Amino acid sequence: MLRPVTAVYACLLSAVFLSGAAAHAQKNPDLALTPPMGWNSWNTFACDVDEKMIRDMADAMVASGMKDAGYEYINIDDCWHGERDANGRIQVNKKTFPSGMKALADYVHSKGLKIGIYSDAGNTTCAGFPGSRGHEYQDAQTYAEWGIDYLKYDWCDTKDINPIGAYTTMRDALAKTGRPILFSICEWGDNKPWEWATDIGHAWRISGDITPCWDCEHNWGSWSSWGVLKILDMRDALRLRQYAGPGKWNDMDMMEVGNGMTEAQDRSHFSLWAMMNSPLIAGNDLRTMSDATRRILTNKEIIALNQDGLGIQAMKYIHAGDLMVFAKPLENDEWGFLFLNRSNSPLDYTHDWNFFELKDDQFNRHIDFTKVKFTWTDLWKGNNGDTINPLKLQIPANDVVVLRLVPKK
Repeated sequence: MLRPVTAVYACLLSAVFLSGAAAHAQKNPDLALTPPMGWNSWNTFACDVDEKMIRDMADAMVASGMKDAGYEYINIDDCWHGERDANGRIQVNKKTFPSGMKALADYVHSKGLKIGIYSDAGNTTCAGFPGSRGHEYQDAQTYAEWGIDYLKYDWCDTKDINPIGAYTTMRDALAKTGRPILFSICEWGDNKPWEWATDIGHAWRISGDITPCWDCEHNWGSWSSWGVLKILDMRDALRLRQYAGPGKWNDMDMMEVGNGMTEAQDRSHFSLWAMMNSPLIAGNDLRTMSDATRRILTNKEIIALNQDGLGIQAMKYIHAGDLMVFAKPLENDEWGFLFLNRSNSPLDYTHDWNFFELKDDQFNRHIDFTKVKFTWTDLWKGNNGDTINPLKLQIPANDVVVLRLVPKK
């Protein structure tokens, strides 16, 4: 979550500091080998969080089929906090979490799921609760004792704090606990974390907060929240993708699927986040979601693109007006292709595979479709075809066609 920012902070420390920090500790190397999948409370509930709702979400993740589709984290965002006790140890809000966080974690674990929590690198969180500045090691140990599996670490109230130092400190604190805790850096991309966070966090935000709209900006004065296309366009995907891979992901923020956009926009949103290897963290109310929302969130073929073992983020292949085409290398010389209609009207398009040679110089991958032929499957409709013949598409407004290409034998 994002709140007013007063300045752009320095983002470089000396080489001596960085080499010393790297020698001191490391993030857990066994986590997030594929992009994390789960649910977070903020997009729908903001500060209206309590232990019953979190238990209900764990139940719903199992009952809806989301757990079977690969989702595993139930993440509590801001506003779970009470005060610090006389020894500085953080407490839960006893009115909203009367059983305590350890009991809640035990319940989530009993469902075969994992639990995440939220804190902030500053003195206070974005909602004004106690942050972790000066308490990093103490808080990390508390989270470990509670059984926490995931930490989202925000960037509010951080004037005059160096982001590399702040996030490295919490990384080291988490490492010292000995518990495998996934570390999600929520720094909004202000200080280009993709350039320095690959050895610090398992994922880092590349933008400010998402909002449930297709192509909009909500300006709040000193900060903005962004629609799906705004986040897609915000960073140079060809440049950022070089930093991502197993254990280190560009985070396009929690998803807004099921939170008020059209079904086509939700389908596009989910497909784009999957192709770009963003963490797939749902942000809707799992208890009341429609069948359409559930089908989108549990499409295992789309999820498989996101969870592919190569861990290569899609590249922008074609951008011609309202049409965008993304290509994603997959294991076994397979490929994912996404055709996006950005416009509010249907789009007719014929793709001649033989005309468009593909070169991915960053990851040394190449397709000459005149020499290598593929069969393809439409991952939303189930249609099949091959690259011998031109692909004729009519893409509805704000919608996508997503194909998986398999080499012909």
